[in-house]
Amino acid sequence: MHFNFDFSTAQILWTVTFAALLVLLVVLLGRDRVRRYPWFTTSIVLTTLDKLAGRLLNRRMSLTLTEEIFLTLADLGAIVALLVVVEIARRAFEGADRKMWIAGTLSLLAVGAVVLVLWGPWPSFKTLTASSGIAALRFMDLFAQKVNLLANVLFVQLGLLVVVFGGKFKAGWHSHTQQLAIGLGMASLSQLAIRGTLQHVATQITIHSQDDYQRVVGMINSLNNASGIILIVVLLWWIVCLWSDEPGAEKAVSSE
Repeated sequence: MHFNFDFSTAQILWTVTFAALLVLLVVLLGRDRVRRYPWFTTSIVLTTLDKLAGRLLNRRMSLTLTEEIFLTLADLGAIVALLVVVEIARRAFEGADRKMWIAGTLSLLAVGAVVLVLWGPWPSFKTLTASSGIAALRFMDLFAQKVNLLANVLFVQLGLLVVVFGGKFKAGWHSHTQQLAIGLGMASLSQLAIRGTLQHVATQITIHSQDDYQRVVGMINSLNNASGIILIVVLLWWIVCLWSDEPGAEKAVSSE
C-alpha cells in the first residue's frame, strides 16, 4: 500500500510552526507568564498573526493591500522586538547599578549601530523622501528590515551576556529569563547567518542558465527550511521551559 501526501516541506513546517506558536500562547496564558513577559507575549501574538495572514490572504487580495498589511505587521513586530530586548534585559539584570546599565546599553547599541550601517544596502535619500504610495511601502519595508536586523544583533549579544553574567543577578540557570534569552539569541543568530548567506548568494553568484537558477532557488528554499526548523526547536524549548516553574518557585509560594 502506498500513501501519497500532497504536502510540501514548506507547508509541513508552516503547520508545525503555527501549532507550536498556539501551544506557546496557551502556556504563556495558562501558566501566568504573560504578567512577567508582556512584550514577549505580544511578539508571539504578532508572529502568529503574521503566519495566519500569510496563509489566508496570500493571492486573495490586491498586491498593494497585501503588502500594506504585511508591512504593517512587520513594522509592529520590529518595534515590539526592541521592547522585548528591553524587557529581557531588565528582568535579567535587575539590581545592577546605573553605571553598569549605561555601559552595557551603550556597548550593545554601538555594536548594533555598526552592523546596521555596514550590513546591507541603504537606499538614496531621494528614494526615501519621495511622495508616493510605492515610496511609503519601500520605507516601511526598509524600517522593518533594519530594525529587525538591529534587534537580532541585540538579542545575540544579550543572550551571551545573560549566559555569562545572568547568574549574578536575576537570570540564573533554569530561570525563565535566561531560557527566553537563549532562545531569542539562537533564533536571531540563525536569522543573521541565513540573511548573510542569502546576501552573499545575491551578490556573488551569476546565473547563466535555467539549471543555475533552479540551483539558487533550491538553496534559498533549503536555507528558509533550515530557519523554519530552528524556529520550531526554539518554540518547543520555550514551551517546555515556560511550562515548568523556576527553581525555588514552589518554596517561595509555600512560605507565603
